Amino acid sequence: MTVRTRFAPSPTGYLHIGGVRTALFNWLYARKHGGQFILRIDDTDAERNRPEAIQPILDGFQWLGITWDEGPGIGGPCGPYFQALRGHLYREAALKLIETGHAYPCYMTKEEVDVLRKQAEGEKRNYVHRGRDRTLAPQDALRLFHEKPTTIRLKVPDDRTVVVDDQICGKVEVQSNLIGDPVIARADGSALYNFATVVDDAAMKITHIIRAKEHLSNTPTQMLVYEAMGIQPPIFAHVPVVNAPGSSKKLSKRDAHKFVTPDVIAMLRAVHAVPAEWTDEQIKKNESLNPVMVEYYRILGYLPESLINYFGRLGWSLDDKTEIMSLETMRTNFGFDRVNQSPASFDPQKLHWVAGEYTKVASLERKIDGVIPILQRGGLLGDQIDRDKIVQVVNACGDRLKILSDVLTYGAFFFRDPQYDAKAVKQRLHKEDMPELLREFAEVLTNAEPFDVPTLEAKLQEFSAAKQAKAGDLNHALRVATTGVMIGPGVFECLVIFGKAETLRRIDIALQIPKT
Repeated sequence: MTVRTRFAPSPTGYLHIGGVRTALFNWLYARKHGGQFILRIDDTDAERNRPEAIQPILDGFQWLGITWDEGPGIGGPCGPYFQALRGHLYREAALKLIETGHAYPCYMTKEEVDVLRKQAEGEKRNYVHRGRDRTLAPQDALRLFHEKPTTIRLKVPDDRTVVVDDQICGKVEVQSNLIGDPVIARADGSALYNFATVVDDAAMKITHIIRAKEHLSNTPTQMLVYEAMGIQPPIFAHVPVVNAPGSSKKLSKRDAHKFVTPDVIAMLRAVHAVPAEWTDEQIKKNESLNPVMVEYYRILGYLPESLINYFGRLGWSLDDKTEIMSLETMRTNFGFDRVNQSPASFDPQKLHWVAGEYTKVASLERKIDGVIPILQRGGLLGDQIDRDKIVQVVNACGDRLKILSDVLTYGAFFFRDPQYDAKAVKQRLHKEDMPELLREFAEVLTNAEPFDVPTLEAKLQEFSAAKQAKAGDLNHALRVATTGVMIGPGVFECLVIFGKAETLRRIDIALQIPKT
């Protein structure tokens, strides 16, 4: 048997962290067993679908490296891979079920159903729908439906135990007497989820359904659809849901705006991910740029393999100690036996740490290619890109770059005039006697040759000793004078990158800042 897994996102929003984790598990299982991974777009919900969300979903998977063997942009023998284009297949399947006596057109009105539901409530029992039209002979039911189309319901057998042998959750049993006859197609012919997904999974020869545990309640109904269609159901594996940080509540798209905190807004503004004129409220409403969506991390400069590593560990483990692992390691070792049954908790700080580990070992060329668009978005690079200078800046920042957008925190001043931090100026630059010391040291720098780190460091030590001044104080003042801030690479590395003329120009600018 060739293993075939699938991921079927609904284009009701951008690519969500929980969805990526589920897709990754499907991808890993298929790749481990030499099978195929299929991407299908479940866009039957016309009211909630957002066509503009489809391409970001596809782009997100491509960026993460979760490639598909069949699906949008690739095609395949089981297409089309958009449910909106498969309506004729659902209609054919529904009519076939009526013809074989496994489904029926239900002509009961909402009012009639409400009466029966209230009666059940009065008798303190659950209402389980059994339509009066389910007793129609198949040929009569089919004839009536063609004369007067209406909703079609699956005929649930009575007194049966529906068994789901789940690879993660174990055996799940549900009595069929507790399952109402579900609507599988509306009067307009459109199929409902539990029916359309079975028709598609069967047609696409899916062997393993790996999805979030929240779908486990749908599985008994889907098992009955498979049975009615005379098809062997796939193997099911329901993975734990992903909970919000520090919460027992599922990480949901609907609650995404809640995670756009003041700190997140400040970060998005700092990396110029949003127009400067946007209000905080506008940023909160921008669905793609919040910590629940993959695009947020791409914009901030997370390397995609760091997200894959983190998502792969979100509910699955290789052992009890390994945190950093390659995609190949996950692919080789992935299995259901080490998938936790309890919910996984999304931890942004842990993800940030993982990202730092990957950035640390990334090649210099890759870091440079990654920071260039970030610097461009921040208006710090013009049309002419000085790649050699960017190499110097990235090398100087070193392990301070946990994510690539950290270049704006630790290196923006290399590409623009200093933006002086008032507190740093007061504490470091305007310290007693410091302006005069800095002015005199600027003269020393004028004659410093070669203008490199060892020479500059030695000059500062010699000058401080001669003036009986603290070298550390002068070092701090020199940093603030040339960069405007107190954080960044080593001060002498900064001066070398600036060059002698630019260093002296910046010191001159700083010395003209009036005391407050």
